[in-house]
Formats: sequence, C-alpha cells, structure tokens
Amino acid sequence: MLPNIKKIGVLTSGGDSPGMNAAIRSVVRTCAYHNVECIGIYRGYQGMIEGDFKEMGPRSVNNIVNKGGTILKSARSKEFMTVEGRKKAYENLKNAGVEALVVIGGDGSFTGAEVFNKEYGFPVMGIPGTIDNDIFGTSHTLGYDTALNTVVEVIDKIRDTAISHNRLFFVEVMGRDAGHIALNSGIGAGAEEILIPEEDLGLDRLLESLKRSKESGKSSSIVVVAEGDKIGKTVFELKDYVEENMPEYDVRVSVLGHMQRGGSPSCFDRVLASRLGVKAVESILEGKSNFMVGLLNDKVALTPLEQAIKGHTEIDKELLRVSDIMST
Repeated sequence: MLPNIKKIGVLTSGGDSPGMNAAIRSVVRTCAYHNVECIGIYRGYQGMIEGDFKEMGPRSVNNIVNKGGTILKSARSKEFMTVEGRKKAYENLKNAGVEALVVIGGDGSFTGAEVFNKEYGFPVMGIPGTIDNDIFGTSHTLGYDTALNTVVEVIDKIRDTAISHNRLFFVEVMGRDAGHIALNSGIGAGAEEILIPEEDLGLDRLLESLKRSKESGKSSSIVVVAEGDKIGKTVFELKDYVEENMPEYDVRVSVLGHMQRGGSPSCFDRVLASRLGVKAVESILEGKSNFMVGLLNDKVALTPLEQAIKGHTEIDKELLRVSDIMST
C-alpha cells in the first residue's frame, strides 16, 4: 500500500439503488482498516460544491447494510457541469484535505468524475450503482439483482388478478435504454411477451403472439414492457391498440415506477457492494485512478472509466431465445 493517500471522500450520485448504503459502509470500513480517514460527501457533486462534508468512521455506518436508498443522499448537479462549479468542488476537497474520491453511481456520475480527474489530476474510482445494469465493464451493477426480485414479486401478484379476471396486463418496468430488467424479470415471472428497446417486436407481431396465446388456451396474459421500448410512444398506447384489435381482452396497465428502486438490498447486492467497496479503496491506495470497479466472471476487476461510460452493454441473445421458447 502506498502511504501518500491519507483521506478519501465518498459520495453517491444520480438515481439511488439498493446496495448503495452497503457500498458506503464498505468504503468507510476499508479506509478504517488501512488507517485512512474517510469523508462522507452529502448530496453528490452538489454537496462537493457546497462543502457538505462529514467525517465517517466504522461506527457511523452501523446497521445500514440492510437499508435501501443512500444515507449520503443523492442529487443531480447542473453546477458541477460548469468549470466554475468544479473549481469550487476542488477547492473544498483541497481545504478538507481529501486526496481521492470514490463515486458510487451511474454513467452520468462517472462522466463527472472523469472530467474532474482530467482537469485536476484528482484520483477517482467508480462503483457502479444503478438498477438498469447498463454500465459496461461489470456483469452486475448495485441494485440490479434487488430490482429484479422486486419486479418478479410484483408480477406474481398481478398474475393472480389477471387469472381471476381473464385479463391482459401490460407491466411497465424501468429500462429507458436497456432491457435487462424486463428480459430477466419477464422470464422469471413467466411473462407471455417481453418488449425491450434492443428488439423491435412490432405491433403486428405482438398481436400475433397474443392471439397464439389465446388460441392455445391461455385466459390471461402478462406482457412486460421496458419503459424505453419503441413499439408505442407509451404503454397506454399499446393498451389502446390491443383493445381495438382484440376486444375479447380486458386490458390493464401497471407502471411499477420508483418502487423498483427502493427496498432492502438482496444478499447478492450486499455482498457485491462489500466486494466493490474494498476493491475501490485498495485500488486508490495502490496508486490507481480513473477506473470503475466491477464484476467480470465473478471476479472483481477494473475497467477504465472512459470505457465504462462509452462501452455498450449487450442484451443476452440466449435469454431472448429462452424467452421465446418459454412463451410457447
């Protein structure tokens, strides 16, 4: 370990996700283990600009491993996008003696960290925290596993109602640019059809699929729709289209929304957060900077921030095939 880093800051930025608190806990306790001070930065980059800092020790992160959200709060900062805003942030860090930064968030948060690193040569390390699982360089982001379990649990409850009333439900899940939540939760919950941004199913094929389901004897259907799906402008337009063309169906829409972000993190997310936090701090102490820590082939690995931001996550083609077979 290099002795030159004595104080590390940690912040959460962008949309919250289950496991962020577990990651904060890991960063704080790994710092304590290596006799490094840890400073919590509240409200992400906005708190950095305003100097909203608090010293954190092992006992300040007691009993948070099981809590959703983030005790450090999160905010999106337009001011940090300006040269003046980043200069204020840098001066506050310097005055507080903070010498490196761990950023827990998504690609927008990583973009801010990368720019900050380039401008000031300030050591930064990213931990991927987003339920969408759309960051390159890791098989799992913090909160993704928990979100999947939440969605499957809700769809199971919706199916009870669908079966009781012979209804078709469109269930919209998060995933503006990526269909990982929709695809995996749809398979896990036994959905009849899954609509994702990566695959343009088309309205005609959707109707054909629903008609086949009806003809095969299914009296109810669940269609999982990622919010970024391109078939209809909104899930409600899909509902109207199906009602017009298949009046025999009683169609309902359920938008799961922000309930997917909340809740106690799964065991997987708690363990992942703990592993990534340790790796982030120890990588900084080894003199590394401008990387994201992630999970690749079940091993914690480093990916350059630039690649993590610009790289494109691919949808699993095998899962698409599995989905088609399971909906038979």
